[in-house]
Amino acid sequence: MLKDATMPIFSPDRHAHVPSYVKLTKQPIAGGTYRPLANDEDSNACAPSALSGHHGSKLYTQKSAIHAISDNTSIFISGAGTLPCLPEMASSGSVSKAEIDNNEQIASSELQPHQPAEQPLNQVVSVCKRAAHTTAKTLSTAGHTAVKATKVTGHAIHTAATAVKNAWHTFINFKAVQLIIKFFRKAYGPWKKRMRFSYAFYAIVFTLLTSAEVIFLQWGMYSEPTYDKGDEVDQTTKILNSVAGQVTKFVSQMWLEQKSLFLVNFVGLGLIYLALIFVTNRFWIATLLFGTAITAFGVANSIKIQLRNEPIIPADFTFISGGDAGNIASFIPDNSQQFVENAVTVVIWIIAICLLLFLLDRRKCFIYCSWRKPFASAKNTVGTFSRALAAVVSVVILASYATNLGTGGSWSNMWAAKQGYTPTLFDAAEDARNNGPATTFLSLTKAPTMDKPEGYSKQKMQAISKKYSKLANSINKSRTQQLTDSTAIMILSETFADPTRLPDITFDEDPIPNIRNIMGTTTSGTMLSPGYGGGTANIEYQALTGLSLANFSDSMIVPYQQLVPTQSNPYSFNQIWTQKYGESGSEAVHPYYQSMYLRNTNYKKFGFSHLYSLDSATPVEHTEKIGESPYVSDSSTYQDVLDLIKNQKNPEFLQVVTMQNHMPYSNYYEAEDVLQSSVTDDTPDDEHSAINVFSTGLKYTDQATLDFLSQLNQINKPITVIFYGDHLPGIYLKEEQNPDDSFLLHETDYFIWSNDASPSANVKLDDSEAAFSSSNYFMSSAAEHMNAKISPYLALLTKLHEEIPAISRVISNRGGIGLGTATYLQSDGTVTDSTSMSKTQKQLLADYKLVQYDQTSGKNYLKESDFMSVD
Repeated sequence: MLKDATMPIFSPDRHAHVPSYVKLTKQPIAGGTYRPLANDEDSNACAPSALSGHHGSKLYTQKSAIHAISDNTSIFISGAGTLPCLPEMASSGSVSKAEIDNNEQIASSELQPHQPAEQPLNQVVSVCKRAAHTTAKTLSTAGHTAVKATKVTGHAIHTAATAVKNAWHTFINFKAVQLIIKFFRKAYGPWKKRMRFSYAFYAIVFTLLTSAEVIFLQWGMYSEPTYDKGDEVDQTTKILNSVAGQVTKFVSQMWLEQKSLFLVNFVGLGLIYLALIFVTNRFWIATLLFGTAITAFGVANSIKIQLRNEPIIPADFTFISGGDAGNIASFIPDNSQQFVENAVTVVIWIIAICLLLFLLDRRKCFIYCSWRKPFASAKNTVGTFSRALAAVVSVVILASYATNLGTGGSWSNMWAAKQGYTPTLFDAAEDARNNGPATTFLSLTKAPTMDKPEGYSKQKMQAISKKYSKLANSINKSRTQQLTDSTAIMILSETFADPTRLPDITFDEDPIPNIRNIMGTTTSGTMLSPGYGGGTANIEYQALTGLSLANFSDSMIVPYQQLVPTQSNPYSFNQIWTQKYGESGSEAVHPYYQSMYLRNTNYKKFGFSHLYSLDSATPVEHTEKIGESPYVSDSSTYQDVLDLIKNQKNPEFLQVVTMQNHMPYSNYYEAEDVLQSSVTDDTPDDEHSAINVFSTGLKYTDQATLDFLSQLNQINKPITVIFYGDHLPGIYLKEEQNPDDSFLLHETDYFIWSNDASPSANVKLDDSEAAFSSSNYFMSSAAEHMNAKISPYLALLTKLHEEIPAISRVISNRGGIGLGTATYLQSDGTVTDSTSMSKTQKQLLADYKLVQYDQTSGKNYLKESDFMSVD
């Protein structure tokens, strides 16, 4: 036993060089013990049993590896309260290891100021152990909680399931429900044994539905004729000329004229129907899809014929793929709403009947097959193979038929020709009326761009390049200006055409007095348009590229949709500016949706840096409209152009396509603002109203254009404007039926004007050069108006315009021109054809076709030369 009441902390002399520990206050020995600072090997050191084993006040030491600190340092732990575990021992006789560890941690923290700066390794290990122990305890608690939650959730689910089960049993135990169950149990036997519809029945449905769709499509191609009051037309003629009469003639010509065009359309639609049957292997599902799709196609085709005198063609589906289906629907006229609603009703009936028959027919698969066990038996093997083969063969035959139908000499073309098929794709509407819209559509699925001209070769194109380079040099000797020194604005004004040009229509006031005055003081004339009621993109394509639709294959109807998207580097006139100024050389403005006619794709290919539209990344800023019109006004579009000019760094080529006067022509404007026209008594009221609304829109365009040119005159930059209307609106129903007026329906107006800051201000080319034109000549005419130097390509167009003032795809009965031929105008406006041309005209036209073929279908040999470059 120790006699002294206190015990000092021992610090050996060999640690004299280390700062000495602070001596603790002596504690009474009773109830106390010596404890190590860390690394305790005995987890029960604070237990009474441990105390009884150390009555000799044996010292506990802790080794330390910190520098020269003693390995045997020890400390006396007071029983009076240094560690909180000792009082508990006195009262309870036991203590937990966690509490001892906690007490040791407290004691250690109290002694921390007296320890060296660096912790002993064993103490770090102890801390890690305590952290691991705490983590394990936390995870254990979380695990118990999760298990408990799972049990609670499982119990709740079980309770809910039991409740549902009890409710179900209660429900089905009702007497009424039991009667229903018994009824269906009895009916299940006969239902399971219901008949499989025969293939003969399928054949009847196939024949009837396909025939009905052929007739429905053809019905939509015709309209009821109108007659003047003074015309004496017998009842038989009226019946034959009616829609029903024309459809009857289309079908009956199989027996009356030995022309089986009904059969050609039946086969075309039938191949589509069969492909759906074999691909889906479900007859009634294929019938549902076929009936719904073809009926919808017929409705859209009828509306497009009514509005634009053009049938649905494969390229039109790019509108849907481009996300413009909703925008197209906005063009549906009011008088077609009932027709659309009736068609929707028919489609609903088709769907309902097909679904009902699908349930009643126990033959689910048209061809038996088993994909799960395809080779389990001979029947499975044959069925699976036949099903796959039928699907592949049907699709291949359909694709082969469609892609070859428009190619002369192919198997499907030759077979259709024997049935009386005579393609007139030059006029798609006429082709659809004569041959059927289904045949017209399928014949355009693969459209050859252009027939290869005779003599096309690299050497020939090099010779043409040299020929027109000499012509350009000769022309440029007398010209002093550069195209790229001015800003050129090419404005396509939607449906702008002088409404007073057509006979039998007069107005109380001139709808376009300002533009008429402008045309009298600057270069201007009449443009021969290939479109009527539509075709904006075609006229725009000609103006931007200098190429003519008249040189393309008959099946190349819309180059913006059929050709340009597949080209890698198509040429357009804006590239004259981009070659000099880079991306800032050309921009475009169209206050509608950018994917219409794939303009967003095509403009990028042409090299325009920006297309400002309603939905472009940087949209048009000015979107004001007039009255209730759904389209942006021309004045707003002009303001967007003025903003671009004010912010431009250099002269630009600006392409502008307006929307204000786009169809349909409803009651958009205030009644007091609408122009009033006088028409013949037999003009339908709908046509008369549309003419008045359309002409009122032209009045707004007339004033907006005058204001626009006045503002351009205030800008101290040379600016030249090329303004033209693309086509007439398809509202002149009476004139459409008169062959003498067909040529008038393809005449619009244009002018080329320069502001006061331009060297070409007040220039007016002679009418012998400008009176008649087509949009492919506008750039060469603008260069002549501006007295600007030109490229060999523009030299070709300049010379061609002198010899053949206008080239277009116009179907006209004037001058002996019939269906399927291009229309060429002479300087006096008379029509000529290629056979009666002079040697010079024929050579120019031949060179023009070679250049167009090289750019669109050939090897593009001219790209290697300077044919498109302006010095």
